[in-house]
Amino acid sequence: MIYVDETEPEGEIEPPFQPRKIQVKHTDPSSEYKLGEELGRGKFGVVRRCVEKSSNKKLAAKFICTFSAQDRKDVEREVDIMRSLQHPRLLQLYDAFDNGKNEMCLIMECIEGGELFERVIDDDFVLTEKACTIFVRQICEGLDYIHSQSIIHLDMKPENVLCVTRTGNRIKLIDFGFARRYDPHNKLQVMFGTPEFAAPEVINFEDVEFVTDMWAVGVITYVLLSGLSPFMGDSDLETMANVTTAEFDFNDESFDPISSHAKDFISKLLVKDKSKRLTAIKALKHPWLKPKKRALKADEVAKSLDKKKLKKFVIRRRWQKAVNAILALKRMGAVI
Repeated sequence: MIYVDETEPEGEIEPPFQPRKIQVKHTDPSSEYKLGEELGRGKFGVVRRCVEKSSNKKLAAKFICTFSAQDRKDVEREVDIMRSLQHPRLLQLYDAFDNGKNEMCLIMECIEGGELFERVIDDDFVLTEKACTIFVRQICEGLDYIHSQSIIHLDMKPENVLCVTRTGNRIKLIDFGFARRYDPHNKLQVMFGTPEFAAPEVINFEDVEFVTDMWAVGVITYVLLSGLSPFMGDSDLETMANVTTAEFDFNDESFDPISSHAKDFISKLLVKDKSKRLTAIKALKHPWLKPKKRALKADEVAKSLDKKKLKKFVIRRRWQKAVNAILALKRMGAVI
């Protein structure tokens, strides 16, 4: 028997967390930061590597186009929300700039590890159910903190879960552009998100709550363990129809080696009635995620999951992102 400590990401020490007070500056970010190469782009604009001149700290600069008053309002809301979300499991805002014209710049942590799913499909990474619990537990920790601040993320999907480094197991949740503050006394309905990970209440344009994020955790966990997407259809309309029925199963052979605790965890998240869905704090207390020390057999520690289907899933998502990036560039060109 091998004694395994499952309470922390393996072999890593959580670095000290330094909260910051962020005020939007009405100056040019290049006065304080050296801007480097482009790291990526999307519908919002461009992300570039940067270095703070005074400290030599490596960061990332997210330049967001604000061609309309609504665009500016959306970025201001994102800045306001990120000020409230200072936690080790969440991407941290470091600085913010507004040039008063048609662009705002958010200076954020530079996370080098890449997307979680990209990391785990690497040939050098051994994906086990135990590894999945370590990642999903951290996702739930991040969401528990977000919800404790009366905020709903509303865009939980694999692309928004990043690894802090290329070798460690620590993750951070990113992208708070769709996040909203939640007041239980006021109805909140949204018409955005990714159909594959959107909860039934989003598809049906019903009130959303904190547990709306937890539905997406159920989908992410299902995909991570099997490589299969539980509600994916041949079109967005078919996918949304599948989500509204909330019917899924574990019949595929990919789930044969998966524990009953894992299946129970997913089943308590992919619940159409959101009042019966696990909250983040209850998810953390579920037997599959609850920190524990237990004796494992050597073959249980070494058992790895087949990643063929997960690789196909990631390739499909890459293609979708590429198409979306091209469409975003066309929209930006049309506006300019």
